[in-house]
Amino acid sequence: MKRNIPNIITCLNLICGCIATGAAFLHHFQTAFIFILLGAGFDFFDGMTARALKVSGRMGVELDSLADVVTFGVAPSAILFTMFNFVRYPEMIYSNFWFTVLPFTAFLIAAFSAVRLAKFNIDERQHTTFIGLPTPANAIFWAALVSGSEDYLRSPMMNAPFLLAFIILSCWLLVCEIPMFALKFKNMSWADNKIKYIFIMICAVILIGAVVSGAAGGHVLHSIEKGLAGCIGLYLVMSIGASLKK
Repeated sequence: MKRNIPNIITCLNLICGCIATGAAFLHHFQTAFIFILLGAGFDFFDGMTARALKVSGRMGVELDSLADVVTFGVAPSAILFTMFNFVRYPEMIYSNFWFTVLPFTAFLIAAFSAVRLAKFNIDERQHTTFIGLPTPANAIFWAALVSGSEDYLRSPMMNAPFLLAFIILSCWLLVCEIPMFALKFKNMSWADNKIKYIFIMICAVILIGAVVSGAAGGHVLHSIEKGLAGCIGLYLVMSIGASLKK
């Protein structure tokens, strides 16, 4: 029984991904966001539990990747697929052909997430750092952005070609060769973990500010979603900046 506990937690991640996908197709973006976030929590704890119980194995690794493809690949794709039905289409592509075709480009994220996870499983460089954007960060970013800022995405400031361009950028970030720091600590020294500590402190300020602002305006969850999207954007900027300095 003990050796099955991590796999049960992984399956909970998979179930969260399935619920998030279903919610996304029904235009329940906030529900999708919550279940992607829950899935990320289960994804964190399944590996920790396996190491604590000393029951890690190939089956757990493969099951984890399959669950992650659903929660962090298919679910955000479903969110963007649905979002394409609400964004504006410029006059030059205002036709039934583009209304039908463009939403399916959202599933590029599912495909590139699968490639990212496969690379992670065989890449020996990614034990302490990441190469490319981690799939949970990408999924949480999109879920938080769409759920927290849907009104902006539906405004004249955004349109379908812009959304497609950001999807392509997201796909590239998943598989690019840019090193990105992981929140893993070999020791607690400031010198060895400076970028991680700075990131955590700034994120804490952003999220506390989001909670305070949301409480004042009566929309705490939306403010947290925007704050989380901002934190992941910050993670990208800091990671890219750190890699350019090397």
